[in-house]
Amino acid sequence: MIAVGLLAVLASGCGSSGGGSSSSTPAASASASSLAPIHGAYSPSIDPANFVARVDNRYLPFRPGTGFHYRGIRGSTPQTDDEVVTDQTTRILGVRCTVVRDTVSERGRPVERTFDWYAQDKQGNVWYMGEDALELRHGRFVKASDSWESGVDGAQPGIIMPGNPQPGDAYRQEDYPPGQALDQARVLGRGASVTVPYGAFTPALVTLERSPLEPQTEKKYYVAGIGEVEERVVKGHHERFQLVSVTH
Repeated sequence: MIAVGLLAVLASGCGSSGGGSSSSTPAASASASSLAPIHGAYSPSIDPANFVARVDNRYLPFRPGTGFHYRGIRGSTPQTDDEVVTDQTTRILGVRCTVVRDTVSERGRPVERTFDWYAQDKQGNVWYMGEDALELRHGRFVKASDSWESGVDGAQPGIIMPGNPQPGDAYRQEDYPPGQALDQARVLGRGASVTVPYGAFTPALVTLERSPLEPQTEKKYYVAGIGEVEERVVKGHHERFQLVSVTH
């Protein structure tokens, strides 16, 4: 999700107290569909010992200090989205996670700010552990109702990017009952072409994301070594964001 849902990207950040990056090969990875199923009872297993010190998933790497800058439109309103991988961490369910700050602005003025929390397991899956979402009201940022944290009030984490995404994979990205956040994703393919202000890329990973709570569907494009480069709503209201620049 750019704050809205954009998720950004580049190498290093979350893990347990142990060091190192993903130690398992993609072939050995358990599928996201089995770890975070979208159907049936949901109770993902989170073992802090199974998490690594760096988020180095090729489609969603995080490196502290990296900024991802997007330009787009929501409805009829032009917006920018600036996502920065901070050097801050927070511990959730015993796992140390990187904090990613996501700021959406209109006419140069911030209107939404979200602090997202991510961690990577040894199989390379990047888990979404929660978010502290803030929205502007009467000139002040206040906590939004869709804020959530894994392990609090029944909220549970999901997978935001599989370690080895395969066409047809379907997985839960977040689970915050009752009826606050139930995002799901499905991998469409890994051979797409996409052109954004930052460049033209082939191949790109394409996912389709939706929530049974909202009447809209988003298509997202990811490029290995960079991260998310475009997202657009393909069913529902008008919304599209594209990567303009990356800073370090």
